[in-house]
Parts: sequence; C-alpha cells; structure tokens
Amino acid sequence: MPSPFPGMDPYLEAPAGWQEFHSRFINTISDFLVPKLRPRYAVHIERYVYLTALDVEATRLRPDVAVAQTLPEAPRTEGAVVTHTETTSAVLIPLPVVEEVRHYFLEIRELTTQKVVTVIEMLSPFNKCPGDDRTEYLKRRNAILNSDAHLVELDLLREGERVPMGKPLPPADYYAIVSRSYRRPIAEVYSWTVRDPMPKIPIPLKRGDQDVLLDLQAVFTTVYDRAGYDYRLPYDREPDPPLKPEDREWAKQIIAKWKSSSQEQT
Repeated sequence: MPSPFPGMDPYLEAPAGWQEFHSRFINTISDFLVPKLRPRYAVHIERYVYLTALDVEATRLRPDVAVAQTLPEAPRTEGAVVTHTETTSAVLIPLPVVEEVRHYFLEIRELTTQKVVTVIEMLSPFNKCPGDDRTEYLKRRNAILNSDAHLVELDLLREGERVPMGKPLPPADYYAIVSRSYRRPIAEVYSWTVRDPMPKIPIPLKRGDQDVLLDLQAVFTTVYDRAGYDYRLPYDREPDPPLKPEDREWAKQIIAKWKSSSQEQT
C-alpha cells in the first residue's frame, strides 16, 4: 500500500530508521538509472564510513561526571561471609562509544574510461549537524565542486543545516540540487514541501550527451512498497522530527483517510 503522503513521508526522517531508508533509496536510484544509461555509462554504488560518537543523551545516560547516581548497597544476609571492601557504591559514568555509520552514494562513470562523470549524494542527519562529520562531508563536496564531475545532492530531511549556497534556498521542506560542472557556480535547485509529490530531476552526463530524468517519486514509491513501510511506520503518533504547526492537522487528516481506505481494502 502506498504512503499516505503525496511525496516524501516525514515518518521516514526519524534518525533511528534513516540509515536503512537511505541505503534502500540509493540502491533503487541505481536500479532506475541503469536501463537509461547503458551501455555507455555504469552506475557504481560507493560508500564511505564515518566513526561517530554516540550521543550520551540518546543512550539515556547522563554525561561525564554529572552522573552521580550510586548503586544501592547489597543487602547483608545473617551469617554470610563478606569478601568485598568497605566501598559498596559506584558512580555510573558512560563509556565513549563510537558507532560506525556507512554512507552510500552513487558514481556514474563512463564505461570505457571509468572516469567519474556524476556523483549523486543523499544527505544524512550526521552530515547536516555541526561537527566533524559535517566538516568531512563539506570537504568532499568542495573537492567535487572543484573537479569536472557533476554533483547531484538530495536533501530529504527537514531538520538540520542545509548545504552552503551562494544565496538562501527558496522556502521548502526538501531539495534537490543539480550542479553541472560547466555551469558553476550556478546550480539548479528543485524544492518542494511535505504536501507535494517529489519532482523529476535531470541527471547530467558528459557534455553533449542528453540528461536522463530521474523520477524521485517513482523511486520513493518503489522503496516504500518493497520495504513494507505501510505497516512498519508509527502513524499513530507524531513524526520525528515533528511537522510544522500548519502541517500537523493536514497530516492527521490524510493519515486518517489512508487508514480508513486500508481497512476497506482488507
């Protein structure tokens, strides 16, 4: 069953499930592009790995020395032999835990030369938040922008910092940015809201070759159906992050209508 939302489903933006959705979306883009690009171009699924420190708040532990909770003293049993020292309490302090995050992206390469023609990136929460991960992503981005490869960036997250641009992006919830190497610093910006279907965007190739169109809505619908998100997502509560106040009532209405329709079909 399709998503209740006409385009991007905000319930898929939750950090807990984003990495799975991200990898599915990237893989499905590849599936859609290969028939349009063969035999001159090949689509490669590439990845890089970030080592990201887990947020101690996310693990529900208080950080560092602020954790002063002590373990209760063990009850003493009459006649038992006590072998521990007089110290019977411990301070709870979280360990530094590092999570390995795999970030997938696409490279379109000319088959005969294996030269990278176009890079397709899909932003994730870790490269939209201030810190080392975002800094590393922006370095990669800048390297591409200073090369002769095209760059396509998909931002399907309402929360977090947008990528740097020469002027403010138009007001919207989601963006696709197409940067052609021969038109820089000018880029094409496609924007839409949570109430809109996703657009079809051009994927540029070598100069002289015609763009191929990528139907983002068709990609999303395929991913949603294959993953069974219709029965997995928590539509009975607010999405994470929450919608803007003006969109909340609208979302409740379309979810209620969607649930009613699904019950009729069953």
